Amino acid sequence: MSKPLLDVHGLVVHHGQLKAIDDVSFSLNEGEVLAVIGANGAGKSTLLRTVAGLHRPTEGSISLDGSDIARLSPHRRVALGISLVPEGRRLFSTMTLEENLRVGAFHAKKGPFDIERIYELFNWMPKRRRQYAWQLSGGEQQAVAIGRALVANPRVLLLDELSLGLAPIVIERIYALVPEIVSHGVSVLIVEQDVAQGVAVADRVHCLLEGKTSLTGVPADLTSEQIDHAYFGADLAPSSPVQGSE
Repeated sequence: MSKPLLDVHGLVVHHGQLKAIDDVSFSLNEGEVLAVIGANGAGKSTLLRTVAGLHRPTEGSISLDGSDIARLSPHRRVALGISLVPEGRRLFSTMTLEENLRVGAFHAKKGPFDIERIYELFNWMPKRRRQYAWQLSGGEQQAVAIGRALVANPRVLLLDELSLGLAPIVIERIYALVPEIVSHGVSVLIVEQDVAQGVAVADRVHCLLEGKTSLTGVPADLTSEQIDHAYFGADLAPSSPVQGSE
């Protein structure tokens, strides 16, 4: 069996005295979608930001293609093929739509995505390319944030809470793009509070509860009861994570 593209092992992350991530391990294979689910405060965004290089781990390793990247800066990780779509979009509000995309292309690897390809994926963008980011709706800003990450031609795309603050129809449209992104050889790690959305697009699921792994498995093999218990902590022994069949 080939080695995983991204391998996280024994990860521990602190926010001051608070242990936000406690001994979490998972892997992401090429062409795979892994959804990390959990309630608000479970540690999901901290986990993703640590993989992106925005938080330093206290313990553990983060490997890309077998090389430990846990101490590399965020821009070095981008150059190696890891791009983050952060929670809340975080566009440059006084820059135009196209200028935001060009920021993402600054450290771009060679690959299938450039600004013209992003304009094909989001066919409303060309006519709006000179509008400032602050003039766009929440869903439009999310699309720009995804485009900004994709133009770097990542091998691993990190998606943090795509559905946050968006209308259901907008969420549906954005999640419909995930298979298209994967078809271009991009592996996707999604952090999502909305269980249904995360599970629907995932090949595998990893649930966090208070910073610890409470469930792993293939969506088809997990029952709603297992997911509920792992998500909310009902009837779950803290030292014994529920394991789904893989």
